[in-house]
Amino acid sequence: MNLRRQFVEKPWIWSFAATIIVWITTVLFTGGASSFGLSQAALTFAAFSVIVGIGQMFVITLGPGNIDLSVPATMTLSGTLALKLMDVQDGMILVGLLASIAIGLIIGIGNYILIKLLRIPPIIATLSMSFIVQSVAIWSNRGLRIKPPETLAEFATSGLFGIPNVALVALVLSGLAWLMLEKSIYGRWISAIGQSTFAARMAGIPVDGTRLVTYMLCAVLASVCGYLLASFSGGAALNMGSEYLLMSIAVVVIGGTAVAGGNSNIPGIWGASLFMFLVVSMLNTYGFGAGFRLILTGLIIIAVILLAGGRQSLR
Repeated sequence: MNLRRQFVEKPWIWSFAATIIVWITTVLFTGGASSFGLSQAALTFAAFSVIVGIGQMFVITLGPGNIDLSVPATMTLSGTLALKLMDVQDGMILVGLLASIAIGLIIGIGNYILIKLLRIPPIIATLSMSFIVQSVAIWSNRGLRIKPPETLAEFATSGLFGIPNVALVALVLSGLAWLMLEKSIYGRWISAIGQSTFAARMAGIPVDGTRLVTYMLCAVLASVCGYLLASFSGGAALNMGSEYLLMSIAVVVIGGTAVAGGNSNIPGIWGASLFMFLVVSMLNTYGFGAGFRLILTGLIIIAVILLAGGRQSLR
């Protein structure tokens, strides 16, 4: 009974349990020879999903209808402009990072301007912004693939004590996000807004300002992820962020964050990100194509939402 209660009250356990099962299945299929390499690859690629997933989680926590569809375009523009600005010079690494953060802040503000001043639903506003941002990325890229500075590329592709550096960065950002959610007044505000916007306004919570900061935070995390992904990949590509549209939402939902808002879950994002990467690896191992992987991803999300409904009824 206690074990069942743990699974009901701590939904992130589901994602980690599924991750372990898929990891064991994949390792057994390959004879165990690739266990270390698989683990490192899982941590590396899951780290990118974690970074954008945290930002998306903040937005979704604001309540029904809140979602940021501009994440992929933001990643692309950030990676493209940062690498172009750094121009393969190690001395410009910090400048490139600050430029990425600035890009995220601008896009986040733009998203909220569309949502608030023009009264456009978030899903439409952020989708519209993504077209604008992607167009700027295409115009600035012009088919060129600029390489990252050597030191930055080495950092993004190496690790410390067997743990990839990008995973360490994601872990630090996860810790900071947890502190914001659990220990700061901002975390209490977004949870309250997600549970009831009307009640939050009546309680004196600055709803509009909190939503603005949240959309800015999501865009900044997407920009930082684009900066790291472009450095890891050896250059920025115009489709580099495309797979993170579905992924940034999937890891939030599968990780146990309430779709209806008001409740977030950072450990679950890690479990879900690792799980999603390992599922793709397992399907690749068995020879399944991209179409089947997308279908399976959709089915997994539906199953998790149904399970979430079951958890709420058990409560």
